[in-house]
Amino acid sequence: MDLLKPLIALLAIVNPIGVVPFFIHFTQTFSGPQRRQTIRISCFTAFLVIAVSAVAGLKVIEFFGISLASFQVGGGTLLLISSLAMLNAQPAESTPGDVDEGNEKVDAGASIAVVPLTIPLLTGPATISTVVIYAEKTRHLWQIGVLVAYGVVIALVTYLVFSASGRIAKVLGRTGINIMTRLMGLILAAMAVELLADGLTKLFPVLASHIAR
Repeated sequence: MDLLKPLIALLAIVNPIGVVPFFIHFTQTFSGPQRRQTIRISCFTAFLVIAVSAVAGLKVIEFFGISLASFQVGGGTLLLISSLAMLNAQPAESTPGDVDEGNEKVDAGASIAVVPLTIPLLTGPATISTVVIYAEKTRHLWQIGVLVAYGVVIALVTYLVFSASGRIAKVLGRTGINIMTRLMGLILAAMAVELLADGLTKLFPVLASHIAR
């Protein structure tokens, strides 16, 4: 397993900079301590999603009787859809209803740290699929540990980005954030095609023979 690919893919999918506008919007009425608590909970939840996916994701797939090749094709397709959304400057894990749902939760006084800020805006199906696919490629326990450690890296990057969200928004502006999101989407699209090709050749070995020619 290429140890850098999972981290690059996760950074592209999670893309905390692209979620900054949502974070600012959801926490605009929060006090300083409330905002800091939201950041801590959100980062810890993101770590949990990645860690649990790395450790137990394959067992869940086996429980439902899904082949890994099928999961790779499904996950790759999901990543490709996410990348297309990012190329249109939308967060990879967002859906049109997420913002409305977040507004309702804020209006109701409920914490938005977990839903929708972390799930699905930061970590959702695309993130889980990516971690599970790379977990299958591991051959040693320490490689699973590396994937879990990447969850810590993602959490730290998210913490730093959210903590500096006000300054980032001022420096990049809406246009800068859109450009960053599109660049990450392009990287993610390339990785999605690679995952799709790998899964399809496992499902249809005849494709591999034609590609080899």
